[in-house]
Amino acid sequence: MKLYFNYLSIHFRSQMQYRTSFLMLTAGQFLIPFTVFAGVYFMFERFGQLKGWTFFEVTLCYAIIHLAFSLSECFARGFDSFSGLVVRGDFDRLLVRPRGTVVQVLGSAFEFTRFGRLIQGGAVLAWSISQLPELWTFPKLLAVLLMVVNGVFVFTGIFILAATMCFWSVQGLELANVFTDGGREMAQYPLGIYEAWVRKFFTYIIPFASVSYLPLMLLLDKREGSTAELLLLPFGGALFLLPCLLIWQIGIRHYRSTGS
Repeated sequence: MKLYFNYLSIHFRSQMQYRTSFLMLTAGQFLIPFTVFAGVYFMFERFGQLKGWTFFEVTLCYAIIHLAFSLSECFARGFDSFSGLVVRGDFDRLLVRPRGTVVQVLGSAFEFTRFGRLIQGGAVLAWSISQLPELWTFPKLLAVLLMVVNGVFVFTGIFILAATMCFWSVQGLELANVFTDGGREMAQYPLGIYEAWVRKFFTYIIPFASVSYLPLMLLLDKREGSTAELLLLPFGGALFLLPCLLIWQIGIRHYRSTGS
């Protein structure tokens, strides 16, 4: 972890060398998600509710998934841009260093301008919670925090799987964007509005349901459950991340340098 935080410090100081550019990009990242949020707002202005979910219940779902995605883009950017390391042959240098490849790839890139998205998501989260008094207990607020962490695990796992494909294809596969950008757009709404096969896929294969939908069903008293179940549900992302890391290790064993 000391090495990871050293990487973090180096990249942050590097990006702050161009402060005006950094601030403008951060401001842009803050403003861009409002177009998506406006779509949610006007939908509720027109229809009032979404299959029994109110505006603030959906915006809570929106905030959790966008916070998780922004954190993943910021701190797992190395896996998202991993194909560049393979194409340039830079991954070879990582293999001969006396540290794990996961930490080194994580530390190879950070995107701190995503703080703009974090601020926007945090503001929407605070606003939503302030309008939902049934969440004003410590276990439920802790569960919300765990849901965000769980989402980071899920998105990071998808980034790792996409990066692993580079060991065979060199370039990353655009198919991964279906599950990162597409997953973010889908999971910002309750999964209950989708077809049964979609709900099953994103519950048992890629567990977006454990990020927001299933915990929120308990948090908002839409179904009965214990506090223990509420606090355990958000750990589905960790169970998803473990096989992703295993597949990464398998990919490394099949790696052949590009010779760049």
